[in-house]
Amino acid sequence: MMAISGTLLNVLTVLLGATAGLLVGSRLAGRFQNIIMGGLGLATILIGMQNALMTKNALILLGSILVGGLLGEILRLDHHLDNLGDYLQKRLAKGDKESSTFSEAFVTSSIVFCVGPLTILGSIQNGISGDITLLAIKSLLDCFAAFAFAATLGWGVLMSAVTVLVYQGIISLAASTIMGGVPDCPSPSDCRNPYIIEMTAAGGLIILGVGLKLLNIKELKLANYLPALAIAPLIVWVIENWPF
Repeated sequence: MMAISGTLLNVLTVLLGATAGLLVGSRLAGRFQNIIMGGLGLATILIGMQNALMTKNALILLGSILVGGLLGEILRLDHHLDNLGDYLQKRLAKGDKESSTFSEAFVTSSIVFCVGPLTILGSIQNGISGDITLLAIKSLLDCFAAFAFAATLGWGVLMSAVTVLVYQGIISLAASTIMGGVPDCPSPSDCRNPYIIEMTAAGGLIILGVGLKLLNIKELKLANYLPALAIAPLIVWVIENWPF
């Protein structure tokens, strides 16, 4: 239980933030909802850019996004994730107006909550040492994001708590089982581990895409780019071990 204590805290804050957003959101005028969504979109773009600019090699970032995106398109990840949201909507929704945005709320919030340096580093740190510092910071940020998402997109945000539990829980348990530490990476802002850096940069571009979507600038199949999170460290490994 200690290995996933930070993840459990994160799940709780997502549920609390989303619940508060649902209670308050229906009472907010449309213009206030637009302000909240616009602010969240701008902040998401900033976070995505900061993460993406961490890369030490733009070609690695480009390669991971392109290869990961193609792989995601072949696997039709975005399609399957949308179908999962639609399935949950049919099973859980009651036919009200808010249910129409269930899939968008579920997919968008799941990506925002599960992509980023705090997710990876925090889950690994929690799994290895039981330290929840990074995930506690992430939990606070996710609480406000869940409030904003739920206030504007509806109660599908609540289901993203399951995504957080499964995704971060797996990382923490895996770290607890097979890892002895993350070298050269004491914190997200002071990380020298090339694997984590390039994985974070790839995640930053995906988060940037979320911001563009929130601002209604560009609609991308963001879930299709998720394999880039695995492709980026793989490219780093290939470069470091390339015999020529």
